[in-house]
Amino acid sequence: MATLFVTFTPNTLSGGLNDQLAALLTSQPDAVVTLPGTPRPQIKIGIVSGHLGNDSGAVCDNGTTEQDVNHKIALLVQQKLAALGFESDLLDEFDSRLSGYQAAVLVSIHNDSCKFINDQATGFKVAAAMSSRDTNLANRLAGCLRDRYQFTTKMPLHNSVTNDMTLYHAFSEIDPSTTAAIIETGFLKLDYEMLTNNTDLVATGVVKGIVCFINNENIAPTPTP
Repeated sequence: MATLFVTFTPNTLSGGLNDQLAALLTSQPDAVVTLPGTPRPQIKIGIVSGHLGNDSGAVCDNGTTEQDVNHKIALLVQQKLAALGFESDLLDEFDSRLSGYQAAVLVSIHNDSCKFINDQATGFKVAAAMSSRDTNLANRLAGCLRDRYQFTTKMPLHNSVTNDMTLYHAFSEIDPSTTAAIIETGFLKLDYEMLTNNTDLVATGVVKGIVCFINNENIAPTPTP
């Protein structure tokens, strides 16, 4: 397994990566940290901003839309990845570039319902792209996202992964060599404050999950539901 990840671990990221991530974790919600002299590795990452360019997604009583929340998170993720030296694409929900899209990683960012379901409708969900050529890599990416996002945000993992996630349309559109996953970063009802007022922390959790995969970092075992 380690051998499989050598191609995704550029020498330019070793050593100072933790320091770079620490810089991004400073409270700067409206700014992107610029790291002078950071080499730019030839690693491309795609970020799908859920529902962007297509529809609003979930709509809350106060007018907040899932599309808007997704886009704010996705934009911050892209900016943080760029600050780390990655090449990153911000993609619409049905972006024409998704057809045959080739990258080291593709992550689609969404959120769950604005409506109150029950007291347990809180937390995040992650699903791997089983259409990936290497499902072990896809599961590894999903594991990294779960581990780092939960550690960063302290949000619980919600295990109600739906067919809309496991059979997400983009998974069958991208090149099978692109390792992909989808994350719903929270519920727009019970997690509203975290998602809208701590967007920088939410984005950092996603970025750390991606970097965990790229850098082949250790992760905790996925708990049994």
